[in-house]
Amino acid sequence: MNVRAGFRKLAAAALLLTAVVFAQKPFRQYPGWEYDDFPLPKDYQVPAEWVFGRLMFPSIRVFRGAPDWRQGQSDWTIDYPRSDRHLVNLVRRLTRVEARSVEQPVNLEDGDDVFNWPWIYGVEVGHWDLSDQQVTKFREYLLRGGFFMCDDFHGTREWAVFAAGMQRVFPDRPIVDIPGDDPVLQTVFDLKERYQVPGAQFLYTGRPYEQDGVEARWRGIYDDKGRLMVAICHNMDLGDSWEHADDPGYPERYSALGIRTAVNYVVYSMTH
Repeated sequence: MNVRAGFRKLAAAALLLTAVVFAQKPFRQYPGWEYDDFPLPKDYQVPAEWVFGRLMFPSIRVFRGAPDWRQGQSDWTIDYPRSDRHLVNLVRRLTRVEARSVEQPVNLEDGDDVFNWPWIYGVEVGHWDLSDQQVTKFREYLLRGGFFMCDDFHGTREWAVFAAGMQRVFPDRPIVDIPGDDPVLQTVFDLKERYQVPGAQFLYTGRPYEQDGVEARWRGIYDDKGRLMVAICHNMDLGDSWEHADDPGYPERYSALGIRTAVNYVVYSMTH
């Protein structure tokens, strides 16, 4: 490549990046189940190469008088935003990824905005209820290179709800166990030894599982080229392991595995 051609490519890449940044929805936040006044970091307006995207979705369990899921205080806001911002800080510390200090709630109904956020996390997906429009957009997002990590759902009933939703997104793609030699388990940390990561309920129940979700499962959905598109953490609560990483009462070994798993998924999503 000659110097002139190199400069042209760099200029084109810079122009594309600028277009993407301006196409994104601005940072926004909503009241969550646990937090509605979590302090913003001083650099929250500074853009970065990676952003923690949090999937917004309607829920099958809607209580009378509950706010519209588009306004927060819904299942998708569990652990939000404390969990997200803790993980962002850890990504900054443990990798060279330039991470924005705040998360981005992502609504599949916001036109093509979802395509600006290549990594999205979904919590409590055992209660989601995606519309046909959301299903179509989600499928396109994943097939175009997006990465989805879901977590904090437990037992056979919640699995059935989640699996039914994914069946609508990918009726022809199976959910499979992630093989032990898959690159996503070795991208940054070697995750050969994995164990169940419980939520904070463990602190008062002493039980690492919820409902009948005794066995933790690392599962996924792959595209035609073998790229992991959907990383499924069933019978686990990695979100709590990030949220309570600074809590002396929450066992360090659980936060350690939860953090390493997420860091692997983040780096994998940016390199595959």
